[in-house]
Amino acid sequence: MTRRILLLTYYFPPDLSAGSFRATSLVKALLEESGGDLEIEVITTMPNRYNSVVSERAAQREVNGETTITRIALPPPGSGRLSQVKRFMGFARAAARLAKAQKYDLVVATSSRLMTAVLGTYIARKSRSPLYLDIRDIFVETMLTLSKGKISGQLLRVFGLLERWAVRSADGVNVVSGGFVPYFQERYGQDIRLDVFTNGVDESFLADFAPLKAKTDPVLDIVYAGNIGDGQGLDLIIPELAMRTVGKARFRVVGDGGRIDALKSALQAKGVSNVILLPPVARAEVIDIYRDADILFLHLNDIAAFERVIPSKLFEYAATGKPILAGVSGFSAKFIAEEIGNAALFNPCDVEGGLKALEQLQPGTTNRQAFLDKYDRRAIMSRMAKRLLEVSARGRS
Repeated sequence: MTRRILLLTYYFPPDLSAGSFRATSLVKALLEESGGDLEIEVITTMPNRYNSVVSERAAQREVNGETTITRIALPPPGSGRLSQVKRFMGFARAAARLAKAQKYDLVVATSSRLMTAVLGTYIARKSRSPLYLDIRDIFVETMLTLSKGKISGQLLRVFGLLERWAVRSADGVNVVSGGFVPYFQERYGQDIRLDVFTNGVDESFLADFAPLKAKTDPVLDIVYAGNIGDGQGLDLIIPELAMRTVGKARFRVVGDGGRIDALKSALQAKGVSNVILLPPVARAEVIDIYRDADILFLHLNDIAAFERVIPSKLFEYAATGKPILAGVSGFSAKFIAEEIGNAALFNPCDVEGGLKALEQLQPGTTNRQAFLDKYDRRAIMSRMAKRLLEVSARGRS
């Protein structure tokens, strides 16, 4: 008898995001591991990750063999968190209608936003289906530190209760960073079973990243490619770091996000001339940008919640073999120090530390084959798919 799995994900291709790429890999792995007796229903949104990008046209409903993808159109984007709430509520209402009266052998919610996990829990309860949560961020702790008192304690308590409901309702929970494990054990007991299927290196990054032409410019090309939001805090580090390296380095920042205007303002206020801002690009273009780079730059804001994470960007950076300049702390810093050669660390928002770390990097590429083998996303998703199929089979019995 054919099994049915529902995958809830806020982002899915052609959207450009870590969650989108992860969800795609998971669908592929599930189909490969199922032996052909599986149907997957994906409920997601129309492309909406970046306002500055005119994404590829995406069908509202798409059928690819055993996979059906339904994309929900969202209200027009606005500014602030209220707009985000309205857009998510539109997604949640439509997703709940689509799943109404359906029976699944497993509901999977991949969630950087707590409410996607809560939505998955609601649908699983209504359909009496097993539930598996893929937790990519700790929403409650992040909101507590980022809100700086702007969100009431009562609202945070509500979020905490929703998190508890979702986690306690799940038949399985994965966290993408080992740094998340203590958080969940402290809140839900040492005996809670957590899987740790991290992000990994996509097949598209198993490429030759040697420069296409010999470098003649002595100025270092330092590249950041990814989201520009509160979590990255680029406006707090790049303007000053760039000012201090004029004539020695130029920064190319590729991406968009909620703090892009703050970054532009900070650069303008300091009169910085050696930072180039570029809009988000497709993965094939990102690979070409990495190929031309001398150094890849990574930064997380100086916030306690981010000490638990492993940025998904780190896996593709490591795959290039390029030197990595990383302003991170906590679990990320430990992970980099133990797993990635020719990566120099400094504390978040520490310009002096960043300058010293820059001097430690060795030019050229580093062989990181051991890292590629260990964190091959296909292998990681294969193991995760087997776990999901195990949970779905247990739900049937």
